[in-house]
Amino acid sequence: MLRPLTGIALLAAAHAAIGAGDAKRGAQVFRACMACHSVAEGEHLTGPSLAHVWNRKAGTTPGFMRYSDPVKQSGVTWDAAALDKWLANPAQLIPGNSMTFPGIKDAKAREDVIAYLKAVDDKKAPPAAKGGGGMMGMGRAKLDLKNAPPEGQVRSIRYCGDTYSVETADGKVEKIWEFNLRFKSDSSKLGPAPGKPVVVGAGMQGDRASIVFASPKEISGFIKQSCP
Repeated sequence: MLRPLTGIALLAAAHAAIGAGDAKRGAQVFRACMACHSVAEGEHLTGPSLAHVWNRKAGTTPGFMRYSDPVKQSGVTWDAAALDKWLANPAQLIPGNSMTFPGIKDAKAREDVIAYLKAVDDKKAPPAAKGGGGMMGMGRAKLDLKNAPPEGQVRSIRYCGDTYSVETADGKVEKIWEFNLRFKSDSSKLGPAPGKPVVVGAGMQGDRASIVFASPKEISGFIKQSCP
C-alpha cells in the first residue's frame, strides 16, 4: 500500500516540478522581457537587472531606485515558487506593484524562464537574443549609445512651428512632428558621450523617435529655434 506524501515531501515535489524547466527554451521566452529587464549585472532598464535575482529579497537589487513600496515591503524572496507565482500574475502575488505585465499563463513557459534565471545566476545561461540593426530600426532593448552609427549621431536640432529638424552625422535631416519626438537622458555606461546625443527610432509606423542626451542639462542648449 502506498504511503501518503508528508507535507515536506509534497513541498519538495512542488519545488522539483517548478525547477524542471529548460534554460535554453527559457532564454527564448525571456526575449519578451528584455524591453524592461537586462540580465547584465548592474544594468537597470525600466525594471531592475535580473543578474542575481535568484534567492534575493524583493526590492533589494543594488543601484535600482524605482521599486514600488509594495514590492519593497512584500517580504518576498525570489525562489522558484515565488518566481512562478510572480510570472503567473504579478498583481496577485504583490498587489499594488507597478509592473505592467499581465503574466505568463503557460506553466511550462514559466518553468523555462525560471530555469533560465537560475542559469543566469550560475553564470551558465544561454544567450537570450542577438543584437544588431540600425539605430532607427532598433527596439527597446538597451543600446550602446556611445557607439552609435552615423545615422544615429545627432549633429543639430532645429525647432520651427510644430516641427523638429534633426540632422545626423550621415548628412541627412529628418523632420519630426513635435508630439512624436521625446527627449531623454541616459547616464549609464552605455549612454551617449557628453555633447553627443543619439536619436533612436520608435513607433509602430516608424514615425516617432527619442533623442538621448548624456544629461538633462544638455537638452535645452542643444535645440536651436530657427525657421528657414
